[in-house]
Amino acid sequence: MNTTPIALASATTHDPDEPATAGRQSITDEIVALRSMPTPDLVDCYEEAFGKPPRSKNRDHLWRRIAWRIQEERFGGLSQVAKRRLNELITELDLPFTAASTVRASLEHSSKPGQPVVGTTLTRQWKGTEVRATRVEAGWQHDAVVHRSLSALVKSITGTHASGPAWFGVAKAKGARK
Repeated sequence: MNTTPIALASATTHDPDEPATAGRQSITDEIVALRSMPTPDLVDCYEEAFGKPPRSKNRDHLWRRIAWRIQEERFGGLSQVAKRRLNELITELDLPFTAASTVRASLEHSSKPGQPVVGTTLTRQWKGTEVRATRVEAGWQHDAVVHRSLSALVKSITGTHASGPAWFGVAKAKGARK
């Protein structure tokens, strides 16, 4: 299915703009060929380059990853000194290796995008009293009661449904740029 052969060469020093020699295209020519390939052909090249199918079939991602691999193969990738230093830095990191440090656990416990960080306190005057809402892991806390959302908290205070962020004055105006 692959219309343009992309040969992954062994690690040798090679000028990317040097003309093709000994049956091998220049890196520039190979990348130009990659950019014009249809997605199914890029998937085949990816499998050849990485030994496994891609997780994403996004055309731009595929040709860029394959181009990176071709350059790594030709130029040799990271030097041993760089690899050794990366390993040193990794061992110096003090990361907690618990269930919560996995990607899946992080995603399950992360707040919605745009939500304030835990510990943020919003205040507003309402009917002569100060209303304080504090962001906690499970939502928003007011008077020792945790509510799932800021809107639910506002409803418990006012008795009517309202946008919590708008009621506290933190909502973006309609049509405002992010």
